[in-house]
Amino acid sequence: MALYIYSIDEAVDRKFVVTKSMSGQAQAGTLVHIMDSEEKPDGSISVSYRVTETGQNFNCDFANLKVFCKWARPDTFIARHYENLEQKDVLSYVRIMGRTFVSFYLPILIAVLALIWIIAIFAISNIVAKIVVGVVLSAGAVAGSIFLEKFQKKRISMNMYSKISTNSWGVVIK
Repeated sequence: MALYIYSIDEAVDRKFVVTKSMSGQAQAGTLVHIMDSEEKPDGSISVSYRVTETGQNFNCDFANLKVFCKWARPDTFIARHYENLEQKDVLSYVRIMGRTFVSFYLPILIAVLALIWIIAIFAISNIVAKIVVGVVLSAGAVAGSIFLEKFQKKRISMNMYSKISTNSWGVVIK
């Protein structure tokens, strides 16, 4: 899930999760509060932010708004429950929830479909059987990739809710 903002002013007074580490800045998985921003005439952006956990203030310059959106993204779920999570949990949540079908599953699906059709063409002698087996396995691969995407996102959400509920409320979700 990606968020694109139209102006850096929209980011001021909001909490963002850092998704990409930069030298001399907050590490990936850190929750930051954007305090101030400035758009320069050449299109570059200067952002002042505070690390929520430690209270440290930082300034960072970005070439444009798109680079800023790749560096950090807003996430109300993480912002609300950050104190009950470890950085490893936040990073895995951001990594899995940031996946899109096109960027992650489509390349895998293309490789699997190519393998299925190569096997179907060279392993089966009957032309009709080749087509039927190829189509059936291709449909199964597409359904499997969609199922995998939904399963991984549901599993990471349940793991996060389980950690939050155990730490905050003493309730164990299985």
